[in-house]
Amino acid sequence: MMRDGKAFLGKLLPVLILCIGITYRGQAQESVIPAWDPAMEVAPAQDWLITPVLTRAGVYKTADGGDWILFNGLVKRAFHLSPNVVCTDYKNLITGQQLLRAVKPEARVVIDGKSYNVGGLYGQRENAYFMPSWLPELKAGREDFTLKNYAVGDIAPYIRWKPMARGIPPSLPAGKMLSFYYQSPLAALSGITVTVVYEIYDGIPLIVKWIAIENKSTRSITINQAVNEQLALVEEESAVVGSPEQMKKQHGIYVETNYAFNNAMRYDISDQTTHWKTDSAYTSQVNYNFQTPCLLEVYPEKVTGVDLAPGGTMRSVRTCELLMDSYDRERRGLAIRKMYRCLAPWTSENPVFMHLVSSNDEQVMRAVDQCRQTGYEALILSFGSHCDMEDTSAANIARWKGLSDYAHRSGIKIGGYSLFSSRRISDQDDVIDPVTGKPDAAAFFGSAPCLGSIWGLDYLEKLKFFITRAGFDLFENDGPYPGDVCASTKHPGHKGLDDSQWRQMELQKGFYHWCRENGIYVNAPDWYFLDGTNKIGIGYREVNFSLPRENQKMLNRQNIYDGLWEKTPSMAWGFVPLTVYQGGGPEAVLEPLSEHVTDYRQLMVEYYGSGVQACYRGPRLFDNDISKEAVVDVVSWYKRYRDILNSDIIHLRRPDGRDWDGIMHVNPLLKSKALLMLYNPLKEAITRTIRVPLYYTGLSKKVRLRQGEGKPVTKTVDRNYEIELTFRIEPESFTWFELE
Repeated sequence: MMRDGKAFLGKLLPVLILCIGITYRGQAQESVIPAWDPAMEVAPAQDWLITPVLTRAGVYKTADGGDWILFNGLVKRAFHLSPNVVCTDYKNLITGQQLLRAVKPEARVVIDGKSYNVGGLYGQRENAYFMPSWLPELKAGREDFTLKNYAVGDIAPYIRWKPMARGIPPSLPAGKMLSFYYQSPLAALSGITVTVVYEIYDGIPLIVKWIAIENKSTRSITINQAVNEQLALVEEESAVVGSPEQMKKQHGIYVETNYAFNNAMRYDISDQTTHWKTDSAYTSQVNYNFQTPCLLEVYPEKVTGVDLAPGGTMRSVRTCELLMDSYDRERRGLAIRKMYRCLAPWTSENPVFMHLVSSNDEQVMRAVDQCRQTGYEALILSFGSHCDMEDTSAANIARWKGLSDYAHRSGIKIGGYSLFSSRRISDQDDVIDPVTGKPDAAAFFGSAPCLGSIWGLDYLEKLKFFITRAGFDLFENDGPYPGDVCASTKHPGHKGLDDSQWRQMELQKGFYHWCRENGIYVNAPDWYFLDGTNKIGIGYREVNFSLPRENQKMLNRQNIYDGLWEKTPSMAWGFVPLTVYQGGGPEAVLEPLSEHVTDYRQLMVEYYGSGVQACYRGPRLFDNDISKEAVVDVVSWYKRYRDILNSDIIHLRRPDGRDWDGIMHVNPLLKSKALLMLYNPLKEAITRTIRVPLYYTGLSKKVRLRQGEGKPVTKTVDRNYEIELTFRIEPESFTWFELE
């Protein structure tokens, strides 16, 4: 009996400790939270986009404990805790700009059809600005979720990713996490906890916010909506008349969540969660009809009924809030690109890969051999190839495991392609139109399966099984879940229309998490970067690759120039059709490669020179020693300058076919501070003198400049952080310069 009692206590003790930790975590951690010193609130001395910020992210409290502050030297966000939590200060320390004009609840949840605020205070009479001295006048709502506990700690990795290249340690974002735990005073919501979490990162004016709803009651509840962010932001224009659609949105903050799709290959169009609304309480606004879009709310609009069983937890979208200090397009893009490197470090992986079109195993082995001989690092079995990843038969697995082993012995990674959307499965498994109740082209791409159907759930498991057993390293998912809603009530992966988008999105994201945590590199044409994907299309029209090569060269450079304002080079793929693709005559393709070496080299230079990996799609990389030498030369050049070529680009002149065009890679943390790629589309040689902007290189006095592999010359950087550069480029050719 004593032994049984000890066993029982042994099992119970961890539970008791956990409960005590939850109940008293505020008191337990309060002593370790440093005191806030107002003297810290100063503008940073250096530009965070050039010089690393030494101030670490932290959580502080005022001397009286009434206010808590998130701070990292670039952004400050403060909360007053009594009689309920309310954000009173959201400041860009770079510019000194205050973002808030009024206080709002920290979140809002709709449970079983009724709306409840989480945190927040009421009674602010003037909503154009907020004075801290007004706080004593504000009251908490009687039915609002109120603060019970808190926790402070280091940021936990959202995805414990494993780099594809073995031996490379994963870089994980550093910072602090502040969690506020709320409960409702209402008996009807007993056992329901809402946790509001804030993450602040080192070295970037960024805060990530999300909420978790936990059902500790004995009954199921339905979450009809989860608004994880509400900000009453200052307006930036004076429009007496005008609709919200006509007016600009707030430019002091960039908002992105991990709930985006639609195949746009741009976040702002793919976004499903950012809602700029009017604020009727703001009665002193200039707009006569109170139509200024100055209230930001974040939630997925088509998620209207997610059931939460006892013991279940629903986590909201993750809202990334990046404070902006400029209207300049380049600077804003650099800030966003740095955000991706912080939150999604896997996007910095950039293997040199081929898109193989194969019909038999011998072609795969030959392509592996050519990759090894030319310096390529990976091989993807392209669409139209003979690799079927949905075939999990023992014979198919054995076949591809053998080819995978062959590739790995040559030091080559291997992977395959799979189509999800744009295909018809069956009446039982396709998405159901909520109007007609039928699978009649209800999907974004016409026909598509439901990821929550029996087929869809099986599809994900087959992919995991195949990738694991065949030993694949890369996965290309064409048409991943693009946000289709489904009215079926018979699919096991979702209840009905109200939760169909949420459940399918969770399934898709869960699969990508699995890929990254197992070292699987992922290409996907939808915007899942924050949930594990590596690349997306740079943005192009596929039929353009049926145009003559001369057109393709110019269009590719335009695509590169236009597609890398907010994406890093490693986040995008381009396209080079080695064989016929969607039509076009002999003038459109590069095969036979030996007969088009000049064009082949030029196309490779355009992509490798931008840091963008293209899908070189065909059966081979070279067909004789001349074409092989061209590939080897360009790939070895890219690898020699890989670090700077994978760095951000500064846009110099957009390709227009009338004069020179070019881009410049910059990285102030490297020995090579910049690398210029300059092109001449004309049929005669040109000599030009231009001003080269060096601010984002970190160079301010002298620069060593070298054209190609030539001898370096030293130039003086002027007061505008520029140098004057004269160059000559042969007809329809290029040149490049390295700057140290």
